[in-house]
Amino acid sequence: MKEIFLTECSEQPERLVDVFRAYATEPEVRCELERAKQSIRAGLPLVWLGMGASYCSSFAGATRHTLAGNPSFPAEASEWLHYARATWAKVGGPILMTTSGESAELVELCRQNPQLPRILICNSPESSCWREADIRLPVLARVEKGNATKSYTNCAAVSNILAAELLGQRWQTEAVQVESALALSLDHAFAHRQEIEEFCRGVETLEIMGRGAALGGALMGALCVREMTTWRVHAHSGGAFRHGPLLDVDSGHAAMILALGRNADLGRGLARDCIAKGGKAVLVVDREPVESGTGLLTIKLEPVPESWEGLTSVLAPQALTLALIERLGSRYVRLTTTIQ
Repeated sequence: MKEIFLTECSEQPERLVDVFRAYATEPEVRCELERAKQSIRAGLPLVWLGMGASYCSSFAGATRHTLAGNPSFPAEASEWLHYARATWAKVGGPILMTTSGESAELVELCRQNPQLPRILICNSPESSCWREADIRLPVLARVEKGNATKSYTNCAAVSNILAAELLGQRWQTEAVQVESALALSLDHAFAHRQEIEEFCRGVETLEIMGRGAALGGALMGALCVREMTTWRVHAHSGGAFRHGPLLDVDSGHAAMILALGRNADLGRGLARDCIAKGGKAVLVVDREPVESGTGLLTIKLEPVPESWEGLTSVLAPQALTLALIERLGSRYVRLTTTIQ
């Protein structure tokens, strides 16, 4: 599993290039993208529905759309299915996101509301959801044998592209910087994986925090560590962590804080507060200064344009995951959740 995980993480920059090229130039993909844009009802809140990695990736598009002044929300497909189906006609979309195409809740949603277009972002053209959908936006991550790595990255990218297109923004001008930043940041984070693992070794609790698009990276990062290593790891928004979880930080606690983008200073402050309570902090930043001190490990990544932080923020948790697999092994078996 170590080789599979390392290979699929390492493929992320290359697979991202595939997405950018296809959504910029391939007629069939551009046609589906235009159909999606025409089908999303303007002036209504835009909702992105997914589970697991797909839900995590939806924060990228939702953040971009919201920052432009348009209400936009990621939501768990399970909660939407059981409590919010009656609102389908009152939101823009919703946009259904499933990397596998077989998640139980997404399959059920794809089979409902035939009077409205079912817009799908999906990695599997052979899946149940793909067959049921009306508009299909491919993720192009190729086959994945480990947990979601390149499919998360590409799904987040597609959601960002769709949001940009809805806003009339030229995402293509950002793509070159994002491609380079992802490749360089991946190399840097993975080169420091042993340092991150040794820094966190022995703690009883690891929690990962982010804001905005990086909250998707925090959620995905925690999911990655748990799925691949069985470590009990939790993710929070930076604000949610302050409202309760911060109270029990002690010497057995490590916080990985993804302090990227416009609210990076809030993340830096949270790291200082965790250390002041006796905990450790892995501070992931994309701008100077690179701080150092007792109980603090700082990892610097390359900056990306706003709303793309979901792609780079997940790299530090992935690096920690690989280091844990190298030291402890992994019993991970890839399964698709087909039970609600």
